[in-house]
Amino acid sequence: MEPRSVSVDVPVGTLDVLVWDAGTPEPSADPGRTVLALHGFPESAWEWERVAGVLTGHGVRVIAPMQRGYSPGARPDGIEAYAIEHLAADALAVMDRFGLGRAHVLGHDWGSSVAWWLAGHHAGRVASLTAVSVPHLGAFADAVASDPDQQARSAYFDLFRQEGKAEDVLLEDGARRLRAMFAGQVPDDLVSRHLGILGDRAALTGALNWYRAMRRYELPDVTVPTTFVWGGRDPAIARSGAEATAARVAGEYRFVPLPDAGHWLPEQDAELLAREVLERIG
Repeated sequence: MEPRSVSVDVPVGTLDVLVWDAGTPEPSADPGRTVLALHGFPESAWEWERVAGVLTGHGVRVIAPMQRGYSPGARPDGIEAYAIEHLAADALAVMDRFGLGRAHVLGHDWGSSVAWWLAGHHAGRVASLTAVSVPHLGAFADAVASDPDQQARSAYFDLFRQEGKAEDVLLEDGARRLRAMFAGQVPDDLVSRHLGILGDRAALTGALNWYRAMRRYELPDVTVPTTFVWGGRDPAIARSGAEATAARVAGEYRFVPLPDAGHWLPEQDAELLAREVLERIG
């Protein structure tokens, strides 16, 4: 099913939003069966295509914004404009546009970080959380601070935070290094869709500004029903933060470790992720 493309006003402009309908046109779609899906880096809302294909077959609508920096109409100047509070405000604006008081929130990679923030600071808007790859932000921050394994896995942050140099390195030779991140793990046509966006220098700068605005986040224990899915072979996320997440969730919690899986779970394990989301939707 091809998604609809919708423009949504946010505080800094407009986001391009992909909407996979569940066979029921807006606005009569059941808001209790709507998923807000937040993508990661260096991807785009298209990473949810296969997951959405499963969910819509079960009567679930999927709303997936191209987030701040990725959408041409929402690329503000200044690193501070990419602080997580602003990224979360964009997600809430998308929910407001679709008349959603609450939604089931699904996030991967950086989208998972925003999803955790929503669950921690805007719990009343989150019916359930399915976080993929990135653990609770407090657990992750502790791992970065104290676990040599996680510190080694996060060493690439240093490059990403160097304005100009990171863009030069990642875009040279036809974005060879960005393509290499996906090699053999994500279909070439989907990689081309992602890099059709991030291959533009302005978009890449916006996306990298998420890393440049990053800090140690203060996030309370999460009380909404939560599922965390983590790949045991994820090169970016160590076991320490993944396992420590349980202590940061005060509500109903399910940890789904996939020992042989890597980082690109929405593309590689779409049916499993869809089943986990459906379990939360009930």
